[in-house]
Amino acid sequence: MQYAQTLPLEDHEVVLTFDDGPLPRNSNQILQILADQCVKATFFTIGSQANANPEGVRKVRDAGHTVATHTQHHPSNMQRMPLDRAQKEIDDGIASVTAALGDETGPAPFFRIPGLARNDGIETYLESRGIQIWSADFPADDWHRISPQRVYDLAIKRLEAKGKGILLLHDIQARTVAALPKILQTLKARGYRIVHVVPATPERPATPTEPQQWYMNPTTETVATSRWPKIPNFVYAATATFPAPAWFDFDWRDAELGVLTRRMRGVPLAQRTKWPSEMVVAENGAATALAVPAASLFNLPESTGTTMLGTLRRAEQAAQASLEPEAKPEPVRPGKSRRQQARGALTRQAHGGTTAKPAAHQTRHAAHAVPKQAPQGKKNPRAVRVAGLKKR
Repeated sequence: MQYAQTLPLEDHEVVLTFDDGPLPRNSNQILQILADQCVKATFFTIGSQANANPEGVRKVRDAGHTVATHTQHHPSNMQRMPLDRAQKEIDDGIASVTAALGDETGPAPFFRIPGLARNDGIETYLESRGIQIWSADFPADDWHRISPQRVYDLAIKRLEAKGKGILLLHDIQARTVAALPKILQTLKARGYRIVHVVPATPERPATPTEPQQWYMNPTTETVATSRWPKIPNFVYAATATFPAPAWFDFDWRDAELGVLTRRMRGVPLAQRTKWPSEMVVAENGAATALAVPAASLFNLPESTGTTMLGTLRRAEQAAQASLEPEAKPEPVRPGKSRRQQARGALTRQAHGGTTAKPAAHQTRHAAHAVPKQAPQGKKNPRAVRVAGLKKR
């Protein structure tokens, strides 16, 4: 209710606390109800009540409950009291409860400020004495003039809203005595567990906890601020670092330029990092054997073979035709163009007429043949015809 932290409780765990006792008329009934349900609680005892009823304080201790303190006279305005008076209330209350217990151990180092009226001076003083300050996560308002049913309703409703926490009750109230059995039955029926808090001792060390467990609503671990900064609880095995490459290590043409630039600026040159460094590959214990390729991988497909054979035949025909005498082109007949006559010659050749070399051969032959010297200034008509066939 007042602090960011609370007890490190799991979900559906409840701590029962009772203030202002002991008052024999009601406190003894509270002790009996708790004993019937095998439940342990924490009692914040007032010093003046302990002086008036020391036997009641010892009953609480002998029943296995935790005895804590709650000042000497329960001042209602403790946060406004001078610090020396507040310190006296705290010290006198501890002394009275210690005297009532009659042993050297004294009460537990737990303290609850009356009315939860805290201030920094009180908290600093208690911390200096090693005393833990208790508030509450939800009360049941049993110090007000309300019915026992209302006390029960508030206790269960507020507990269900939080799911866990410290319940604040008063063992001096008759309405609390009437409401407590039903509260405990409901907690048991709904799967709650009652947690008993005791001070740690050398024989009974403190329960191991994580820092997040001390918060009612801890920040989720998916939020970065809840994980930073944190000190790791592990030891680094090694702190090896990899060499960082310079920008000119990636291009040999820029290496000398980078060195010259740094020299011109007067920056002392550091030893250049060799990058990339030689890579050491671990040898495998077992010999690695590659699969033998199948013989079928080297067979050429049938279509490829056919294409190669057809190419060879055409090459043989071209070679044989080159050995035959060159066919003379027919003279130009009147009324027909050279293109028409060339087209007719090819048609006759296809039907068994005059034998002529293919156009490709004519072109190739014309390229290597040396024409006769023609008179200067006159065009060679045969050369024109060969050129025309070349174009064709």
